Formats: sequence, C-alpha cells, structure tokens
Amino acid sequence: MRIIVPFAPGGGVDILARQISPRLSEHLGQQFYVENIAGAAGNIGTAHAAKAAPDGYTVLFVFGSFVISPSLFAKPGVDPQKDFAPVTLAVTTPTVLVVNPSVPARTVQELIEQIRANPGRFSFAHGGIGTQAHLAGEQFRLALDLDLVNVPFSGAAPATASVVAGHTAIGFISLAAVDAQVNQGRLRALAVIGKARARALPDVPTISEAGFPHIAGDSWVGVLLPAGTSKEIINVLHREIVAILNEPESKVRLMALGYEPVASTPDEFRQRIVDELQFWNDVVRRTNTKLQRPALCPSRHFAAMRQFVFPALT
Repeated sequence: MRIIVPFAPGGGVDILARQISPRLSEHLGQQFYVENIAGAAGNIGTAHAAKAAPDGYTVLFVFGSFVISPSLFAKPGVDPQKDFAPVTLAVTTPTVLVVNPSVPARTVQELIEQIRANPGRFSFAHGGIGTQAHLAGEQFRLALDLDLVNVPFSGAAPATASVVAGHTAIGFISLAAVDAQVNQGRLRALAVIGKARARALPDVPTISEAGFPHIAGDSWVGVLLPAGTSKEIINVLHREIVAILNEPESKVRLMALGYEPVASTPDEFRQRIVDELQFWNDVVRRTNTKLQRPALCPSRHFAAMRQFVFPALT
C-alpha cells in the first residue's frame, strides 16, 4: 500500500508520512511505503494520486498548498473538492522565518532594515510555488515594499539546505523542516508565521508579536484518498491514523518535530478544505501573486550576498 508524498524527501509532509507509515503497517498487517512524486508545488504527485484506483491501496498526504494551487494555476490538474475523499487533517505546522546565522539580523525589524540598506542582495527560499511559505514570503515582501526575490525549491528540505549553506540568506519554511536546524544553531529563527508561538520554539515570537499581524502562513498536513473510495475504507484508515496520532508517545514525538496533532474527522477536514480554498484565494488576489520561477540562486543575488554569508570571499 503506497503513500504518495507530492514533495521531495525530508520536508514536513515526508517526515510525517514516514512517522506514520510503519505504524500503519503494524496496525493493518499490510506493508505501507512512501513514494515521493515532487514537482509543480505538489500538483504532479497530487494528480497522480487522483488517478489511482479508489481501492484504498493509494493514500495521499498533502500539505496546505493543496488548497492554494487552484487559485494560482490555470490548470492545477485536480479539483480539491471533487477528486478526493478526505480522511483526516492530521497535524498543523507553522511557517518560520529563518536566516543563515551569518546574517546579522536578530529581529524581523533588523532584517527589514538590512534588506532596505542592501537593495538587490537578498533572496528567500521556500518549498515551492503556491505553498503557504511562498505566500507568507510574498506577503512580507509586498506589505513592506522590499527588494526581495523568491527562490522556489521542490520541497522544504532542499529549501532548508539552501539557507543552511548560505546560498539563500532567508527562508520561509515549515517548522517541521527547520526545527532541528534552528535548535542546532545552523539557522536563526526570527518569527513564527502562525497564530501562536510554537511549542518547539517557545522563545521565537509570532509574526504578530513582531509587528506584522496581517501575514498568514500556518499550514497543515492532511490525508486523502481518491474520490469514489468506499466509506468503509475511509473509516478504517481514519480510525487507524487517528489512533496513531493520539498515542502519547506519538504526540510527544510529533510535537518535538514541530507538529501539533489534530486528527480531525473526515467531515471536519472537508469543511477545512472548503474554508481555506476561499481564504487563500483572497490572499492570492490581494498579493497579486504571479506564477514566475526565478532561476535557482540567481548569480547576481548570490554574488551580492557573499559579504553576509561568506565574509572571507569579499
């Protein structure tokens, strides 16, 4: 039985899927394996899952970008409401504004001042066009009229690696992907883009506390099956995933990874999808977000930011 993750290995969705899949194998006596089908902000893997037989043998783990793609792409390839049967909204996870430690900024305001003082020198990494992290960065850039280029990756893990390596100085990335790097000092977290402080990073202020309450970027990971899957199969998978998420040791492990377990009912998840389709459509319209893919780490931005990331080279 395969679990499709429509992003690169190592990101927030992949981490959760690999936490849950072995437990599902134990609970159901069937071998579950994770298949990463990345690309197009998750649309390629999502469309692949939509075409699978509705027999319970293909499960899709999606990021919150699932409800953003219809507003960004003329032909996203799937209809979130018609092509899938919701199982559960498994966990929530906020986006985090992080910087490479060589960037002097210790607060969001200091980062803004440095970007304004060095036009054309800063880029921000994110896990893909159309993700909450991408739109959080765009809201930040537009609200403050900053000269800041977005650099998309095929998932949160490669975006995180880029900021750790200093190829991009700034990142808007899911907490699950950056938590360990922040705690190890390889990244500095300036703000959590969410409604409340993250338990995994209790000393990091929310973006509202930093003075920017209108920037949204918290996300989630949900579980879906192809449309037409029987209610019996949906109920079995829901029961087992919820049981795994509610195990005390699972909760501790997931919260340590930057997740907040939710384990909603299928109907609750269905309503969340409906509500967020409208919410993110409004954000896309308000920010006038365009689907453009700048070159990965444009040379002029990389060269200009070396004084912050690689002082020895300047």
